[in-house]
Amino acid sequence: MSASIQLWLIRHAPVDGPRGVIHAADAPADLSDAAAIAVLKARLPARAHAVSSPMRRTRETAARLGLDAVAEADFAEQDFGAWTGRRHDDLATELGVAYQEFWQSPAHSRPPGGESFADQIERTRTGLARLPAGDAVLVVHSGTIRAVLAIALELSPDGALRFAIDPLSLTRIDRLESGWRIVGVNQR
Repeated sequence: MSASIQLWLIRHAPVDGPRGVIHAADAPADLSDAAAIAVLKARLPARAHAVSSPMRRTRETAARLGLDAVAEADFAEQDFGAWTGRRHDDLATELGVAYQEFWQSPAHSRPPGGESFADQIERTRTGLARLPAGDAVLVVHSGTIRAVLAIALELSPDGALRFAIDPLSLTRIDRLESGWRIVGVNQR
Protein backbone atom coordinates (compact mmCIF):
# COMPACT_ATOMS: atom_id res chain seq x y z
CA MET A 1 0.00 0.00 0.00
CA SER A 2 1.22 3.51 -0.76
CA ALA A 3 1.90 6.36 1.68
CA SER A 4 -0.62 7.47 4.29
CA ILE A 5 -3.48 9.75 3.28
CA GLN A 6 -6.08 11.36 5.50
CA LEU A 7 -9.23 11.69 3.40
CA TRP A 8 -11.80 14.38 4.17
CA LEU A 9 -14.75 13.42 1.94
CA ILE A 10 -17.48 16.04 1.61
CA ARG A 11 -20.73 15.52 -0.21
CA HIS A 12 -21.64 18.64 -2.18
CA ALA A 13 -24.42 21.02 -1.12
CA PRO A 14 -27.94 20.08 -2.25
CA VAL A 15 -28.72 20.61 -5.90
CA ASP A 16 -30.52 23.87 -6.63
CA GLY A 17 -33.20 22.34 -8.78
CA PRO A 18 -36.17 20.00 -8.84
CA ARG A 19 -36.21 16.85 -6.71
CA GLY A 20 -36.52 13.40 -8.22
CA VAL A 21 -34.26 14.20 -11.19
CA ILE A 22 -31.03 12.50 -12.19
CA HIS A 23 -29.07 15.73 -12.34
CA ALA A 24 -26.68 16.58 -15.14
CA ALA A 25 -23.11 17.80 -14.69
CA ASP A 26 -24.17 21.46 -14.92
CA ALA A 27 -26.73 21.33 -12.07
CA PRO A 28 -25.90 24.15 -9.61
CA ALA A 29 -25.49 23.83 -5.85
CA ASP A 30 -27.85 25.40 -3.33
CA LEU A 31 -25.33 27.15 -1.09
CA SER A 32 -27.89 28.92 1.12
CA ASP A 33 -27.07 26.96 4.30
CA ALA A 34 -24.29 29.32 5.40
CA ALA A 35 -24.20 27.91 8.94
CA ALA A 36 -23.60 24.33 7.78
CA ILE A 37 -20.95 25.49 5.33
CA ALA A 38 -19.15 27.50 8.04
CA VAL A 39 -19.13 24.55 10.46
CA LEU A 40 -17.83 22.22 7.78
CA LYS A 41 -15.17 24.70 6.67
CA ALA A 42 -13.91 25.02 10.26
CA ARG A 43 -13.40 21.25 10.47
CA LEU A 44 -11.16 20.99 7.41
CA PRO A 45 -7.37 20.81 7.63
CA ALA A 46 -5.31 23.78 6.48
CA ARG A 47 -3.19 23.40 3.35
CA ALA A 48 -4.73 20.09 2.30
CA HIS A 49 -4.66 18.84 -1.29
CA ALA A 50 -8.17 19.71 -2.58
CA VAL A 51 -10.02 17.81 -5.28
CA SER A 52 -13.56 17.95 -6.60
CA SER A 53 -15.49 16.11 -9.23
CA PRO A 54 -15.76 18.15 -12.44
CA MET A 55 -19.50 18.60 -11.90
CA ARG A 56 -20.73 22.13 -11.21
CA ARG A 57 -22.33 21.39 -7.82
CA THR A 58 -19.07 20.02 -6.39
CA ARG A 59 -16.93 22.83 -7.81
CA GLU A 60 -19.32 25.45 -6.39
CA THR A 61 -19.35 23.76 -2.98
CA ALA A 62 -15.54 23.54 -2.93
CA ALA A 63 -15.23 27.21 -3.81
CA ARG A 64 -17.68 28.20 -1.04
CA LEU A 65 -15.55 26.18 1.39
CA GLY A 66 -12.56 28.28 0.31
CA LEU A 67 -10.86 25.39 -1.48
CA ASP A 68 -8.87 25.73 -4.69
CA ALA A 69 -9.90 22.27 -5.82
CA VAL A 70 -8.55 20.45 -8.84
CA ALA A 71 -11.35 18.81 -10.88
CA GLU A 72 -10.78 15.06 -11.22
CA ALA A 73 -13.05 13.01 -13.50
CA ASP A 74 -12.38 9.77 -11.59
CA PHE A 75 -14.37 11.24 -8.67
CA ALA A 76 -17.49 12.15 -10.70
CA GLU A 77 -20.88 10.74 -9.78
CA GLN A 78 -22.09 7.54 -11.45
CA ASP A 79 -22.87 8.15 -15.12
CA PHE A 80 -26.56 7.48 -15.74
CA GLY A 81 -26.17 7.89 -19.50
CA ALA A 82 -29.46 8.43 -21.34
CA TRP A 83 -31.30 8.77 -18.01
CA THR A 84 -29.39 11.93 -17.04
CA GLY A 85 -31.67 14.94 -16.79
CA ARG A 86 -34.76 12.75 -16.52
CA ARG A 87 -37.21 12.39 -13.64
CA HIS A 88 -37.32 9.02 -11.89
CA ASP A 89 -41.13 9.03 -12.02
CA ASP A 90 -41.10 9.61 -15.79
CA LEU A 91 -38.55 6.84 -16.32
CA ALA A 92 -40.62 4.42 -14.24
CA THR A 93 -43.75 5.22 -16.27
CA GLU A 94 -41.99 5.10 -19.63
CA LEU A 95 -39.79 2.04 -19.06
CA GLY A 96 -42.04 0.04 -16.73
CA VAL A 97 -40.56 -3.37 -15.95
CA ALA A 98 -37.15 -2.49 -17.39
CA TYR A 99 -36.79 0.38 -14.92
CA GLN A 100 -37.94 -1.83 -12.02
CA GLU A 101 -35.42 -4.51 -13.04
CA PHE A 102 -32.59 -1.95 -12.95
CA TRP A 103 -33.36 -1.26 -9.26
CA GLN A 104 -33.44 -4.98 -8.44
CA SER A 105 -29.64 -4.94 -8.85
CA PRO A 106 -28.63 -1.25 -8.83
CA ALA A 107 -24.98 -1.94 -8.01
CA HIS A 108 -24.39 -3.92 -11.20
CA SER A 109 -27.03 -2.60 -13.61
CA ARG A 110 -26.08 -0.05 -16.25
CA PRO A 111 -28.51 2.51 -17.60
CA PRO A 112 -28.37 2.94 -21.40
CA GLY A 113 -25.05 4.61 -22.25
CA GLY A 114 -24.07 4.80 -18.57
CA GLU A 115 -22.11 2.89 -15.98
CA SER A 116 -22.91 0.70 -13.00
CA PHE A 117 -22.03 1.55 -9.43
CA ALA A 118 -19.47 -1.29 -9.60
CA ASP A 119 -17.88 0.57 -12.54
CA GLN A 120 -17.83 3.75 -10.46
CA ILE A 121 -15.99 1.94 -7.67
CA GLU A 122 -13.20 0.93 -10.05
CA ARG A 123 -12.96 4.45 -11.47
CA THR A 124 -12.78 5.84 -7.93
CA ARG A 125 -10.05 3.32 -7.06
CA THR A 126 -7.96 4.76 -9.92
CA GLY A 127 -8.43 8.30 -8.58
CA LEU A 128 -7.49 7.29 -5.04
CA ALA A 129 -4.26 5.72 -6.29
CA ARG A 130 -3.14 9.09 -7.68
CA LEU A 131 -3.68 11.14 -4.51
CA PRO A 132 -0.54 12.45 -2.80
CA ALA A 133 0.31 11.56 0.79
CA GLY A 134 -1.04 13.78 3.57
CA ASP A 135 -4.41 15.48 3.98
CA ALA A 136 -6.74 15.39 0.98
CA VAL A 137 -10.15 17.08 0.89
CA LEU A 138 -12.46 15.65 -1.76
CA VAL A 139 -15.71 17.48 -2.54
CA VAL A 140 -17.67 14.81 -4.35
CA HIS A 141 -20.97 12.93 -4.56
CA SER A 142 -22.78 10.41 -2.37
CA GLY A 143 -21.94 7.66 -4.86
CA THR A 144 -18.26 8.56 -4.83
CA ILE A 145 -18.15 8.46 -1.04
CA ARG A 146 -19.94 5.10 -1.05
CA ALA A 147 -17.38 3.88 -3.59
CA VAL A 148 -14.50 4.91 -1.29
CA LEU A 149 -16.22 3.13 1.60
CA ALA A 150 -16.58 -0.01 -0.54
CA ILE A 151 -12.84 0.08 -1.26
CA ALA A 152 -11.80 0.83 2.33
CA LEU A 153 -14.10 -1.74 3.94
CA GLU A 154 -13.78 -4.30 1.13
CA LEU A 155 -17.56 -4.26 0.75
CA SER A 156 -19.55 -5.59 -2.14
CA PRO A 157 -21.03 -2.84 -4.31
CA ASP A 158 -24.48 -3.82 -2.98
CA GLY A 159 -23.27 -3.46 0.61
CA ALA A 160 -21.79 -0.02 0.01
CA LEU A 161 -25.09 1.29 -1.36
CA ARG A 162 -26.57 0.91 2.14
CA PHE A 163 -24.71 3.97 3.44
CA ALA A 164 -26.65 7.23 3.78
CA ILE A 165 -24.51 10.19 2.70
CA ASP A 166 -26.24 13.55 3.25
CA PRO A 167 -25.49 16.85 1.49
CA LEU A 168 -22.74 18.84 3.22
CA SER A 169 -21.76 15.85 5.35
CA LEU A 170 -18.19 14.85 6.18
CA THR A 171 -16.82 11.33 5.97
CA ARG A 172 -13.29 10.78 7.32
CA ILE A 173 -11.17 7.84 6.18
CA ASP A 174 -7.45 7.28 6.57
CA ARG A 175 -5.39 5.13 4.23
CA LEU A 176 -2.50 3.94 6.35
CA GLU A 177 0.52 1.89 5.34
CA SER A 178 -1.16 -1.09 7.02
CA GLY A 179 -4.66 -0.63 5.62
CA TRP A 180 -7.72 1.57 5.97
CA ARG A 181 -9.24 3.18 9.07
CA ILE A 182 -12.75 4.64 9.14
CA VAL A 183 -12.85 7.70 11.39
CA GLY A 184 -16.44 8.82 10.78
CA VAL A 185 -19.20 8.56 8.20
CA ASN A 186 -21.90 11.06 7.21
CA GLN A 187 -21.08 13.53 9.99
CA ARG A 188 -23.11 16.76 10.07
